[in-house]
Amino acid sequence: MTFVVTEACIRCKYTDCVSVCPVDCFHEGPNFLVIDPDVCIDCAVCVPECPVNAIAADRELTAQQDLEMNARYAKAWPVITQARDPLPDAEQWASVNDKLAQLQT
Repeated sequence: MTFVVTEACIRCKYTDCVSVCPVDCFHEGPNFLVIDPDVCIDCAVCVPECPVNAIAADRELTAQQDLEMNARYAKAWPVITQARDPLPDAEQWASVNDKLAQLQT
């Protein structure tokens, strides 16, 4: 099992989860975070830290695309190890559903 960041993170990019991760498995893209499934140790400490509930266990996913996105972009994007400010309009996007079209790679 691994944890993944779902599309709920797109255009928000809260990084509270990053500061609690003991293995530095988060990677940062322009408007989205992902978890490297090969590095995640399944500790779940990041899950309650996300204010938009964008982190889920892979077994809880309804769409395989989230797991695939995390694996693909973790290979391309740099590791993020410290919390940063969310995107300027994060609050506006926090409750929006179906944000996949907003993903910037």
